[in-house]
Amino acid sequence: MSEKPVSLKVLAAQLGLTVGTVSRALNGYADISPVTRERVKRAADELGYRANQTARSLSIGTPETIGYVLPRYSNSIAQTFVAELLQGLGEAMSKRNWDMLVVHADSPKDELAQIDRLVRSGRVGGLVMSRPLKNDPRIRLLQGLKCPFVVHGRTGKCDDYAWFDVDGEDAFITAVDHLVGLGHSRVAFVGAPLQYQFTQDRLNGYSKAVESNGLPVDPELIQIADLSDDGGEIATAMLLDLPEPPTAIVCVTDSMAIGALAAIRARGMRPGKDISVIGYDGLKFGVHTNPPLTTMAQPLAHAGRRLGDMLLAIIDGDDPTKHQELQRAQLLRRETDGPLHKAAVPKNVSNREKIQ
Repeated sequence: MSEKPVSLKVLAAQLGLTVGTVSRALNGYADISPVTRERVKRAADELGYRANQTARSLSIGTPETIGYVLPRYSNSIAQTFVAELLQGLGEAMSKRNWDMLVVHADSPKDELAQIDRLVRSGRVGGLVMSRPLKNDPRIRLLQGLKCPFVVHGRTGKCDDYAWFDVDGEDAFITAVDHLVGLGHSRVAFVGAPLQYQFTQDRLNGYSKAVESNGLPVDPELIQIADLSDDGGEIATAMLLDLPEPPTAIVCVTDSMAIGALAAIRARGMRPGKDISVIGYDGLKFGVHTNPPLTTMAQPLAHAGRRLGDMLLAIIDGDDPTKHQELQRAQLLRRETDGPLHKAAVPKNVSNREKIQ
């Protein structure tokens, strides 16, 4: 016969502490000293105590589950972006024994309806969302519902909610400066739809860096395409068809850079030798591209952990505006960037002519 589970009350009596102190120690609250937390956890393990999560949620009035709203563009290779972010978010939740619910919708209208239904159902204590629009209705909805939330990224106006972001403008200044330093004077930009704040920030950084290096901002060198590897491939093919093609390309994401590499290889050219490419995100699959992708790396797993910690603090009562954090991306050189090779890009050579 199995022994009856040890209750929280019994565990507290055994330790000579109040039930509230033991409960907060087990859930990692900062107002309980590390010594006490360790003592409580050791006793819980020795006595075989297991928390009744349903009873706990009912007693404190907060569902111990958070929701993650999948970004609208989460198909194809971009799934890796989501996976790495969720890894860190899950690590943050596990420290408090919280669960995570992933929300996906087929359209912006359906997404708003799902978020509204999820929050009103009481199934989640807070939400995390990614890739916000410049003026994002999801944020206004969550504010109206008074639901704790944190955003991975920022909107145009971002002073009244919690967010964690990496400075995309600064990253593209760094990328362009690096390429100009390698001798490139025709640097192109492959970007995503500009309703997303992150792609606007990265375009701003590109333009500022081109100008600060004494080069003209040529509209022909700016291609906006679908946020996918296919979009990156199509945009790059158009750039390579210019009378004077670029000798280097900066891409708004690693997934778009994958497409850029494919378009370059299709012309019989060598990425990193004949034409340089720099992506953005630092996703792990970049090590395995042909050749390995140079990128502006952002710490996605770390971002997930920070987003989780921020959201839990807000759920515990912190002011959301105290949780606004901006970090920098780092240039991660692999093999797709290199010095200008002046004979690299033949003018007006179509793909068909190259094959013949």
